[in-house]
Amino acid sequence: MLQILAMSADPYLRSGCKSEANGGAVPRPMTGFVSGKVLASKRPDYIAGDLFGASLPFCTVQHITAEAAQKTLMWKLTGMVTEENISFGVGVLGMPGSTAYGGFLDVLRPEKDQTTKQETIWISGSCGAVGSIVGQIAKNVSGCKVIGSCGGPEKVALCMDKFGMDGAIDYKKCNDRAALAAALKEQAADGIDMYFDNVGGMHFEVAMESLRPHGRVAICGGISHYNEGERTADRIFPTDMIYGFKRIEGFMCMPWLSGKKGNFLKDMAGWVKEGKVSVEETFFDGVEAWPMAFQALFTGSKKGKVVVKIAA
Repeated sequence: MLQILAMSADPYLRSGCKSEANGGAVPRPMTGFVSGKVLASKRPDYIAGDLFGASLPFCTVQHITAEAAQKTLMWKLTGMVTEENISFGVGVLGMPGSTAYGGFLDVLRPEKDQTTKQETIWISGSCGAVGSIVGQIAKNVSGCKVIGSCGGPEKVALCMDKFGMDGAIDYKKCNDRAALAAALKEQAADGIDMYFDNVGGMHFEVAMESLRPHGRVAICGGISHYNEGERTADRIFPTDMIYGFKRIEGFMCMPWLSGKKGNFLKDMAGWVKEGKVSVEETFFDGVEAWPMAFQALFTGSKKGKVVVKIAA
């Protein structure tokens, strides 16, 4: 028996909302990332009082059968968080954190010795749940030069002051692709080595034009087109990648969140404790507030991870 204490609102759930609205099927609970407390358990690896993160329906109290548990992505947080900061289980110690961890370290693969050759990474959505963590790992763990892109002066200041980025672009001041490209060139005159894409659209196009030889692109989101009725093609010519030895890779968080790759939970919990990764969260109270929390992802009225807190 599980008690849910925090629910996540994430942009990728937009497609699920569309399919539920258009399918005409019997309504069912939205499923996403949650964190909470074990109330009772017959499993040997979980006992009452254990804290956890999981991908489960958005129900405040739920019973999980042994058969269902085998198909459920679930990770133990006992000893890493308390009930007071259980929200970390849907943020820095959950899907966003593992996406940042795996996408940067294993997909982009930064040079190990940044003192000999410092690489430059550009991150779209750099004030968001994933982008803010990517920037801090890149800066504080690997020693890269980090440039962000976010919307509005308040978020630019947050990227610089709290997340320690070397530069940040206010994309709302860029009316078109050319303006965004010019803003990036001011921050990285010689181009970029890595691009972490949470946005898609013109950010992706500009990144591809700015990518240096042996440049890498990690793609985990595209919030710029999630609300579009039909996809519009980004302008990219694959042959441009040949002679520059460039690489684009899409990925999801599961290998790192499940523990099949890397040491995500141990490493990230350590970086948070050491102050190498700071956490920014926007809270909404009560399960009934989930629609407003979800809407905040698309209106720009949030910073960092959006979390719906459920009263114990």
